[in-house]
Amino acid sequence: MSAPVLSTSRLILRPWRDSDLPAFAELNADPQVMRYFPAVLDRQASDALAARIRDRLDTTQFGFWAVQITGVTDFAGFIGLSVPSFDAPFMPCVEIGWRLARPYWKMGYASEGARAALAYAFDTLRLPQVVAYTAAINTPSILVMQRLGMRHHASDDFGHPALPEGHPLRQHVLYRATPPFTR
Repeated sequence: MSAPVLSTSRLILRPWRDSDLPAFAELNADPQVMRYFPAVLDRQASDALAARIRDRLDTTQFGFWAVQITGVTDFAGFIGLSVPSFDAPFMPCVEIGWRLARPYWKMGYASEGARAALAYAFDTLRLPQVVAYTAAINTPSILVMQRLGMRHHASDDFGHPALPEGHPLRQHVLYRATPPFTR
């Protein structure tokens, strides 16, 4: 069983192609794109991440889809659903996430694609909840979560276990979406 292709008026959320890998590596090597992550990724780490993402999409009903913007680019980044692999009070869960190359920021693509992924999560997969989390200083992603109508409760915030105490990205906020989801 593999994940379906999702589409919106401007986006196609699709399986990954080998041709996506150079653009994905460029995106992951961009310090601005990766400023809310512990480090940029070199080509080897980027390709390894893409392989894990592809495997998930090929073997399950959801994952991080490659984002194609109709008439603009064949690959802008990823948007989709995932099962986090670290231990936290809100686990187990399904998260929604996105990572787009800088030329495609501030155009509503993240929100548009995330709405399609949430609709799929609730309408098709019948999930009871989807979460999103990010570093507390990541205002751009927090604004996307708010635009999606996700709800934040300060009691859900947490220190990311993969980051040491005192790290500027350790403190994370958690947002939740539940059905019925309004597109």
